[in-house]
Amino acid sequence: MFAAAPKLQTGVNAFLINTGSRLVLVDTGAAKLFGPTLGQVAANLKASGYEPSQVDAVLITHLHGDHMGGLIDGEGKPSFPNADVFVAKADADFWLSTSIADKAPDSAKGFFKMARDVAAPLIAAGKWKTFAAGDELLPSIKAVATPGHTPGHTAFELDSNGQRLLLWGDLVHNAAVQFARPGITIEFDIDQKMAAATRQKIFRQATSDKRLVAGAHLPFPGLGHVRAETKSAYTWIPLDFGPVR
Repeated sequence: MFAAAPKLQTGVNAFLINTGSRLVLVDTGAAKLFGPTLGQVAANLKASGYEPSQVDAVLITHLHGDHMGGLIDGEGKPSFPNADVFVAKADADFWLSTSIADKAPDSAKGFFKMARDVAAPLIAAGKWKTFAAGDELLPSIKAVATPGHTPGHTAFELDSNGQRLLLWGDLVHNAAVQFARPGITIEFDIDQKMAAATRQKIFRQATSDKRLVAGAHLPFPGLGHVRAETKSAYTWIPLDFGPVR
């Protein structure tokens, strides 16, 4: 690899979808939970011509801080005040459980606290909605179970005029490594074996039907296709990114 160890750069992407009748945000970034170099989702949304108050729904792939931290602002208030927030019940049951948190290693307790702190004002405001795998959350947007990274880790499948897009959250953390060797996992995976199996399953599906996919930690803008090289090795083919004319 040409990347200099031990530090590797990664993207933290969120995706705004205009369905024609709704604005739907998938993940919200970290806000200020992980330092000053992240937390630009709200500013970038405004730069795109939208206001946070215009967002109708927020879909969260899983309850790690870099995906749900942006749900609240610096004053602890909902960042998207008019949006319902959709979270997999399996993830909510895990990360919001004080009994599970109490039994977790000390190194993981901070992740549980982040989730509880961010979720609390949304639950109080009646904006917190849970779902099960396979549920249609909004017209043409379906929840697809992709467990392993977290118990309720979820991808979201969009259908539009016969075309499909799969927003797969943290299925891949490092494109240079995990497409070529999808069996390699990351320390943040709750179930390493399941995470690897889920990744291989989704890769096979993505190559079979040539669907467009999007990932939170793929190089910006995080959209592209998966190409099979062998039965167990793949290549990331990014979507060309350029100005709209």
